Amino acid sequence: MNVLVIGNGGREHAIAWKLLQSPRVNKVFCVPGNGGTATLPNCFNLAMSVTDFEGIARFAQVQGCPFVVVGPEMPLAMGISDYLQERGVPVFGPSQAGAQIEASKAWAKTLMVEAGIPTATSVTFGRQESQAAKEYVQRIGAPIVVKADGLAAGKGVTVAQTIEEAYAAIDEIASGRFQDAGETLVVEEFLTGQEVSVLALCDGKTVVPLLPAQDHKPIGEGDTGANTGGMGVYAPTPVLSEAGMTQVQKDILEPTLAALQERGIDYRGILYAGLMVTKSGEIKVLEFNCRFGDPETQAVLPLLQTPLDTLLQACIDQTLAEQPPLDWHPGAAVCVVMASGGYPGDYEKGKGITGLTEAQETGAIVFHAGTQLKQEQLLTSGGRVLGVTAVADSFPAAIADAYGAVNKIDFEKAYFRSDIGYRIR
Repeated sequence: MNVLVIGNGGREHAIAWKLLQSPRVNKVFCVPGNGGTATLPNCFNLAMSVTDFEGIARFAQVQGCPFVVVGPEMPLAMGISDYLQERGVPVFGPSQAGAQIEASKAWAKTLMVEAGIPTATSVTFGRQESQAAKEYVQRIGAPIVVKADGLAAGKGVTVAQTIEEAYAAIDEIASGRFQDAGETLVVEEFLTGQEVSVLALCDGKTVVPLLPAQDHKPIGEGDTGANTGGMGVYAPTPVLSEAGMTQVQKDILEPTLAALQERGIDYRGILYAGLMVTKSGEIKVLEFNCRFGDPETQAVLPLLQTPLDTLLQACIDQTLAEQPPLDWHPGAAVCVVMASGGYPGDYEKGKGITGLTEAQETGAIVFHAGTQLKQEQLLTSGGRVLGVTAVADSFPAAIADAYGAVNKIDFEKAYFRSDIGYRIR
């Protein structure tokens, strides 16, 4: 079979890489893909936009793709799944209605509160209600969390340590920087503890979690500085025990699926719960996402032994409950993100990348995020450039192997955190 993957990041490179490990998958086509997918055997980039729904549907029909995998949240929020399904193209990824769980933080909060799902308390304000939002912050105090309601490429959330920082975040959203994503804003209770990502497969009737992972979002060492799309991740995180995962299934994933069903939403795709495990052991939802996490996917999929195409097809066919338990490699996976200097602010592109062959010779897997292949030369083209993943028998070994590979790679002004996995070292 030939599978079509939508997206151009490290997540999509990891999905394509994993799909090609299945004996049933002959080719993977990526729209538009990146420098890594361009050099992956039996993987081919297509020069189309992720919003070219007509072109994507036509290509999938001509190629006879059994399904399309949608990586990023933006085309899901725009309704790509609805468009493809209306034209007879099966797709792994929720409908536009289902994608609201990520596309609107206020909508997701309402769903959680109505379903009794444990989450932080919050209040929603319109863009013109910034003064009311500030008065609420003044009343509650800091630290406090301010979020743009819609999709903001992972940059619309501010964890304000002071009231002044919260005011600045409210002003930034009200200024229109996040465009439609900032039409409303959510001011939320600050929770302390450790964050955990649980990506779960969902076929509209059954929900099955993958291994829990722990992302490092801040740009600086020790989880300091501005939030990013993610600077590294490891899996399976010991923060969530087997009992904790059972609780997540019972108290969060299943009630969320039931709440979606009650709204008439047939949710087939990834249901991604961003969780906070508090110091008292409570597990609360920080947010939901409607797609594979990035960089969580780059650590979770290398540990998965069950063929990915089988699982995605089961979600589309609503036969997930009939599948055997997921099969996992023992040990641990660690992914270290290499970014362009200046990220998540302004950064330069077009820097030549060297040392990739040497890094891969160590046994690491190098997933490309912001790269392009130009005249046989791999160049930087984004803020997060590479995700270097190592799988080993233990976390210390995986961490050492990942950084051993990272140190083989170079591009001008390359930046990476040297403490990924510091909580388990």
